[in-house]
This record gives sequence, structure tokens and C-alpha cells, in this order.
Amino acid sequence: MPQPEASTQHGQQGTADSGHPAVPTAADSVPASAAATDSASAVQVAAGSAPADTTAPGAAGPGGREPVAKLHSPGRRLVAAWPLLAVLVVQTVLSVRLLRADTAFQDEALYLWAGHLQWSHWLHGSSVPPFPYYFSGAPVIYPPLGALADSIGGLAAARALSLVFMLGSTALLWGTAGRLFGRRAAFFAAALFAVLGPTLHLGAFATYDAMALFLVALATWCVVRAGDRGEAAGWMIAAGTALALANAAAYSSALFDVFVIAVAVLVVWPTAGGRVAARRAATVLVVIAALLIAGLLVGGGNYLSGFARTTVARVPGSESPLSVVADSWSWAGLIFALAVCGVIISWAGRGGRARTLLLAVLTLATVAGPLEQARLHTAASLNKHVGLGAWFAAIAAGYALDRFIAAAPAGRAQTLTTGACVVALAFPAMLGASQSWQFSTSWPNATSFIEVFHPLANHSNGPMLVEDPSIAEYYLHAHSWRRWSSTRNIVLPSGASTGHPTSQGIVGAGNPASFARYIAQGYFSLVALNFADTTPLDHAIVADLRQHHYKVIQVVPYGIEVPPLGQGTYVIYRYEPGR
Repeated sequence: MPQPEASTQHGQQGTADSGHPAVPTAADSVPASAAATDSASAVQVAAGSAPADTTAPGAAGPGGREPVAKLHSPGRRLVAAWPLLAVLVVQTVLSVRLLRADTAFQDEALYLWAGHLQWSHWLHGSSVPPFPYYFSGAPVIYPPLGALADSIGGLAAARALSLVFMLGSTALLWGTAGRLFGRRAAFFAAALFAVLGPTLHLGAFATYDAMALFLVALATWCVVRAGDRGEAAGWMIAAGTALALANAAAYSSALFDVFVIAVAVLVVWPTAGGRVAARRAATVLVVIAALLIAGLLVGGGNYLSGFARTTVARVPGSESPLSVVADSWSWAGLIFALAVCGVIISWAGRGGRARTLLLAVLTLATVAGPLEQARLHTAASLNKHVGLGAWFAAIAAGYALDRFIAAAPAGRAQTLTTGACVVALAFPAMLGASQSWQFSTSWPNATSFIEVFHPLANHSNGPMLVEDPSIAEYYLHAHSWRRWSSTRNIVLPSGASTGHPTSQGIVGAGNPASFARYIAQGYFSLVALNFADTTPLDHAIVADLRQHHYKVIQVVPYGIEVPPLGQGTYVIYRYEPGR
């Protein structure tokens, strides 16, 4: 299996019948003395090149080479790691600027508010809504973590927690790619992923997505770190545990389990055979199944119902498949194209069937999410799924750039080629910075609405009906969750719900007849509608409000100007039976 070279130049390929690259010759690596004395090699070092005796040990991957020498001195470790540190600094800077770009998105507000309620439940025995019934991830995993960060530093701190997960994902990508294809491939893989628009956005987005991506990345690193010898049961158990946590945190991450398991098989198959590879895969699968089944037994049937409603039986949307694919291409097309080039280079260069198949599997991960969402005709959360798939494809993209550089003549020409590739990273960085800003400001700013609605809610004691109430619940620190109803269902004083959607599952509008009945009874003390999410139901509710003593008390500008529709508004009604 290939070991990372000091210069990450993999050398000449082996014979066609072996399918394994030979041990690289001295001419294919940067001599240690030259790396220390020749200033022209600085760009190569920046891209992850290093002398052959300083490469990370124990690389894994289809290739059959022996491990190279370990990094013995802290100085050499620092020199080897500084390109990764540079990538992480750029990623941090580009994501930090998004931490305060906008008020909380609906999902952010919902998960953080749920996390606070979950802590109250654990510490004080307070009741909580049936979150497992409609969450697309277990409410006891990410939401409490996000709520802890929110308690320390507000929304910015909760988003910064996601940045930590995304930085960890980039570091794991570096480690995984380095063990498979060398440090130069690792540098370009990490750099391409770090400046991707979805990557930067998820690093400033307080939902479970960054945590799930980190756990999938950790699982992949574990199966590669296990190397190409033996069953490595400990590493497989660790990988299975990480995947089980990822699947529980975000149910949609289960789509990528197959790619992690495929990597586990392809890493060991060429050297240890199919039987060992099968045992590794079986170990990962058994651990995932055991942990998830145990979680279902503890959590109860609501978790299984929530998984079915939000993931397995997800209601199709109205987006065209072509638009879903086009959006995905605009975000990760460069990485996908480079990954495809990596597959072609390996196949044409006789890099071995196992290596070519591994690269193909990594590349296919990019299209898994978009194809699934194209089937469902929905672009909801598409950028998150693109980001997760791009993590895998970035490894193949890094390999392609590494082979491109290695094809240049050794010496000055190769140094200039490396430098040109590093400079060319400015293009995806600028594109990613622009796209991530669009992602992070694509929802209405709720500042004005919260300023107006906060005192009204504080001076009201009865139930409230708010379209998409999670924003208000989060900013108003609403612990009395039974007061809050949405235009999808009505929450009763007992905590039970009624008026559920009659179509489109849990994302549809509520039952108009149920809302009409409770409005006629004067059940809601305040009603706030923005006519954006459940528009037909909103107009039916307004007709009922006008007949049953509800008066408009505030019209609050909400969101941004959208020509020709104009700026959105929240219309707030109050029940005034005596007037």
C-alpha cells in the first residue's frame, strides 16, 4: 500500500501485472539537504513536500510500499505541519467573518432552543416537546452541546463550536489523504475543502451538520489509520462508534456510511485479502447496528418515527432535478472535476485496480447527496450534503494535483508547477468566500420583529400562534413551550398537539378547520403571521381573525427587499374581545 513520500512524489509506477506502484527512486523525492538549503524549494514545502525521512509513518492505501521513517524531532513535526496550519488559518478567517452575518436561521434557533429545554429536563425534570417525532437528528446529541456554547457566548459561540468541528474535519482530511497519497496530496485536498463555500458556511452555522461531518471524517480517518495489515478491530470499533454517533446526530449522514465502509475494505484488500477486508467491514457494520439499536431501545418509538418522517419517507419538493444538480455543480464542481481526473490518471497510469477503485469511490461520494435530493425534487439542505460528499472527493482531487505536479521534470520546473497550483487556489477561495456569504445571509434578519414582539409576549399570558416560531422561542428564551403554536400545529395546555398537516407530512401547513375552531374560541392571545411559509393557510387564518375580535396592533418589516414583491412583513394580531 502506498506510503506518503517526503516530497509526496510517488515515483515511477510498478508493472501492469502487479497493480502496485514501486518504491519511489531518489530522483523522485526532494533530498533533505536540498530542502534545507535551496530557497527555490520553499513553495514545494508549502504544498506539503518534505524530505523522505520526515514523512508521517504508517501510510495506508492500495500500493504495497513499506512505511517510511517517523518524524523524530518536534522541529521536523512542526515543519511538516505548518502547511496544514496555514490552511486552517485561512479557513478560520473566512468562516469567522460569518459568525455575526445574520440573526439565527430557523434551524439554528430550533436546535439551540431545544438544547436549552433538554438541559432543563435533565437538571430539573421539566417537560419537553416531542422533538424526536419531527427532528431529523437525535435531540439529545447536538442540541445540548450547542446550547452549552450558546449559554457561554450566545449565537456566535454556538456557531464557533461548528467552526471547531469543521477545522477538525479539515485536519482529519489532511491526515487521511496524507496516509493514502502523501503530504502534497494532503495539502491540496485540505486546501480545496477548506475554502469550499459549504465548508465555510457550515463553520458558522449552529446546527448538527458540522458535528456529523466531523464524525464521518473521524470514522474515515480511523479505517485508513488502521493500515493494511490485520483485522485492526480497535480501529474498526472506533470507526463504527463515530459513524453511529454521526447517524444519530444527523440521520441523513447514514447515506455516507457505505463510502466509509468501502474505504475500509479497499485499504486492506490488496495486501491482506478479501477475508480480512470483509471482517473489517463486518466489524464496522455490527458496531453501527448495535449502537443505533441500543439508542432506539432507550429513546423509544418516537425516534424511529422521526427518522421515517424526516429521512426515509421525506415528502418530495417542487425543485427540478436539473436545478439541484446545477446548484451542486456551482458549489463543488471544481473538486468533482479534479477527482474525476484523479480516477483517470490512476487508471491510465496503471496505478492498480484497488487504487483506481478507491479513487472512484471517493469521487462518487460527491454526487450521492445531490442525486438523492434530485430524486426528491428538493434543494433544502443541499449545500450541507454537498459539503459532506466533497470531503471524500477532495482526497481524490488532491491526488490528481499531486500527480500533475509529479509529472513535471524534477527541480525548478516542478517547483514552479507547485507554486502555480498553490496560487491557483485563490480562485476557489474567492468563490467559496462569496458563496458562503450568500449562504449565511439568505434568510430574513429578525432583529426588528424580535424587538417588537418581545414586550408583547412578556405582557401576554395566553397561548400564542406564530408562523415559524423557533426564532422567537430562541431569542425570547421561551421555557413555557406549551404557549407556542405554529401554523403547522396547535399546542394545547396539556402539551398535546392538534391541527396537524393534512398533507406533505410534518412540513405541510396545518388543518384550516382546526385553526378556525380555536380562533373562534379566542384561544390565542397573540397571532403573528408573515405570509411566507404557509401562505394559503395564513390568509384563511386572517379571515377568521377578522370575525372573532382580533385586531392588528403591529406591522413589522421582516427580511430584505425582494423586487418586485417588496419587503416582507410580520403582521401581529391581539385578541381584544371587549373592543
